[in-house]
Amino acid sequence: MKQPRSYPLCVITEKGRRALLQGHPWVYEAEVQRLDPCENGGLVDVVSEKGRYLGTGFVSQSSKIRVRLLSSNANDRFDQAFWRRRIRYAWEYRKTVMGQDLDSCRLIFGEADGFPGLTVDKFRDILVTQTLSYGMEIRKDVVFPLLRQVLEEDGCPVRGIYERNDVAIRQLEGLEENKGFYPLPGLEAPRQTWTEIEENGVRYRVDYENGQKTGFFLDQKYNRLAVAKLARGKRVLDCFTHTGSFALNAARGGAQHVCAVDISEQAVELARQNARLNGLEGQMEFRAANVFDLLPQLEQAGGHPYDFIILDPPAFTKSRRTVDSAYRGYKEINLRAMKLLPRGGYLATCSCSHFMPEEKFIKMLRAAAQDAQVELKQIEARQQAPDHPILWNVPETNYLKFYLFQVV
Repeated sequence: MKQPRSYPLCVITEKGRRALLQGHPWVYEAEVQRLDPCENGGLVDVVSEKGRYLGTGFVSQSSKIRVRLLSSNANDRFDQAFWRRRIRYAWEYRKTVMGQDLDSCRLIFGEADGFPGLTVDKFRDILVTQTLSYGMEIRKDVVFPLLRQVLEEDGCPVRGIYERNDVAIRQLEGLEENKGFYPLPGLEAPRQTWTEIEENGVRYRVDYENGQKTGFFLDQKYNRLAVAKLARGKRVLDCFTHTGSFALNAARGGAQHVCAVDISEQAVELARQNARLNGLEGQMEFRAANVFDLLPQLEQAGGHPYDFIILDPPAFTKSRRTVDSAYRGYKEINLRAMKLLPRGGYLATCSCSHFMPEEKFIKMLRAAAQDAQVELKQIEARQQAPDHPILWNVPETNYLKFYLFQVV
């Protein structure tokens, strides 16, 4: 570097240098050659072995991801104005790509928006956050009030910010698990921890205190719409329904009948409530069952009770070590569904784990189809909604694989 800097230095290996120059924003512990004394979560300048400036980022002294890069611009000052620009940029992007679908959307998607380890979901006038890096944790008092300011300046009131930090991954950063309302000046925290949203014309009750992740999965928004377009007149089985989102879209799309299945009694009850909220309960039934047991039972009973099956399972793998086991799980449910469907039936299937590469997921689908002695006619291959942007240089942001097939 040609000019003196005020931040401690982190000198990294040639391998680490190449990764940063290719655009990936993480420096792993094994790539650090020397780290000057610094505070946990503090800012450091990352440099090559030859002293070339590569960027500035947060240090995490407990994590294998030792530095999360914030910027490669040596002129950036990481003050309130910096964070405000980042929030404004993220919000303007959502306004462009989501159009009128801003009632509920992902406002901040971690590294993809330049906020390492931070997720912010907007459910009408409630923001639900998840903070998974030490650097973002100690900057909440700057960032969270700015989130409110930027939205309210644009005519979007914020009634509360709820933190969903009850995830074990925080322990890898040396952070405790917690959840609750973040105190905002001049605002009294809402008494209830649920709200209502509308997506694709379907209304949902969102329990953002106890629901999975932040309370509702926003990434499948337009995939649900694609399912709705195919559902008219069909007998639909929605597996792993969670709060009923795919099932409700199918029912609203004119399905003859929809059976929504989930292993969780609590999820099934919430799905049932959402059906009543939309006046769709007459077209739907709800079952608490293990899909891995149910599909073989339906197959053994004979016949083809459904002509459209939706498979939206939770992530079967959250590490590279368990990918082979996940492959077997995905193949099992897809094989069963393909055998259960009549010729000409329809299948929606997906994986939400970035550890399951797309090519391996496709290989699994081919193998399942071969074993089921069917052919797959692809209708669409889709990904997550654009409020979950994919950075091509950050594979971790490209996680959702979604396919629609006719089984012939």
